Amino acid sequence: MAKQLVSDELWDMVEPLLPPVPPRPKGGRPRVDDRAALTGILFVLRSGIPWEMLPAEMGCGSGMTCWRRLRDWHEAGVWQRLHQVLLD
Repeated sequence: MAKQLVSDELWDMVEPLLPPVPPRPKGGRPRVDDRAALTGILFVLRSGIPWEMLPAEMGCGSGMTCWRRLRDWHEAGVWQRLHQVLLD
């Protein structure tokens, strides 16, 4: 990707607002990194492509993974808190 969507400055603001990673006592597939998921979310929202067309080459996981993370973070109030941080 030519331009990084999630700069270090933006990530430093977002990371403390994210909920803790839920425990997975039974193991399973490794969780997609939060920064990679945020990159996928921003790519879809900026480009307007459908979630299922998120390019795998970006390393953001699937479009469904990014959509679920967007939903989970919305329910956790991350976007509202980020909005307030950016306004401050």
